[in-house]
Amino acid sequence: MSRSTTDASEDETQYPEATWRRELDLAEDRSIDPLDARELPPPEPLQETLERVADLDEETVLVQLNDREPKFLYPKLDDRGFEYRTETVDDGVLTAIWR
Repeated sequence: MSRSTTDASEDETQYPEATWRRELDLAEDRSIDPLDARELPPPEPLQETLERVADLDEETVLVQLNDREPKFLYPKLDDRGFEYRTETVDDGVLTAIWR
């Protein structure tokens, strides 16, 4: 698990997979399951993320885009044995979650 801040300044589609892979240092052979949580009121981003990671297979990375760092999510992911990485980008905060 790691947390850091970087800048992403590319104009891409709603889910700019290439940028996310680069910013989060994700392997090309893993599929991405995107979750845009920026418009969800608390505690919905946390609840939706935990529901989706419960069914996450080992070949998929859930990438949550949020308007803030999901600090309350980290201990829950730790308790469930997930790995994660968070990066700040122009559109918000990306958190990649995988088994």
